Amino acid sequence: MTIDTVLFDLDGTLVDTAPDLGAALNVMRRRRGLSPLSATEVRQQASHGAQGLLRLGFSVDARHPEFAALRREFLDHYSVHLTDNSPLFAGMAEVLAHFDAHDIKWGVVTNKPAQYTEPLLAHLGLTGRAACIVSGDTCAHAKPHPAPVLHACEIAGVKVENCLYVGDAERDVQAANAAGMPALVALYGYLGQDDSPLEWGARGYINAPVELLDWVCQADRGDAPATN
Repeated sequence: MTIDTVLFDLDGTLVDTAPDLGAALNVMRRRRGLSPLSATEVRQQASHGAQGLLRLGFSVDARHPEFAALRREFLDHYSVHLTDNSPLFAGMAEVLAHFDAHDIKWGVVTNKPAQYTEPLLAHLGLTGRAACIVSGDTCAHAKPHPAPVLHACEIAGVKVENCLYVGDAERDVQAANAAGMPALVALYGYLGQDDSPLEWGARGYINAPVELLDWVCQADRGDAPATN
């Protein structure tokens, strides 16, 4: 297996967006006289977007009569502050620089809507470097459907079998597997207490972004890194 392209999930894999997501949620809680949630609590739900965070913060789901208004309030605040404190994960800048220097393409496939994905990636200086950016509303279906992953390959002009997908949620692995692409789970990401990543059917697991380099280099040599 030769890997010439790496596709990333965004929240919890490429970028640590939990601080800004949590800040938006805690602003809403303060307005209602509630105590702030801890960073740990927020991280465990951050991959599930507004719905997961509102469930955490207010015990509501999409069926609740106040859900739509709460979601709008959350997104209104987040859209203004989404670049306040959302850096690349530690070591990711070096990984991307290595890929750029060695002609390894990389891109983003996320369920985050484009109106949030695009300004965040632009703020981080990644837009012009990415071979493809597929947001949650780019295709008719979002992950776990394989359509976004396959569309990313079309945009980048690469073959599915030469790509590697990296994500921190089960839907990431499901989408990659359905597309016929090997997937790695980012164990440093936003995993909840109820998540069982070893049961998701991924090709392997990484504890830090730098471990991606072992996978890409060893795949080119025909080796398989030991799973963690």
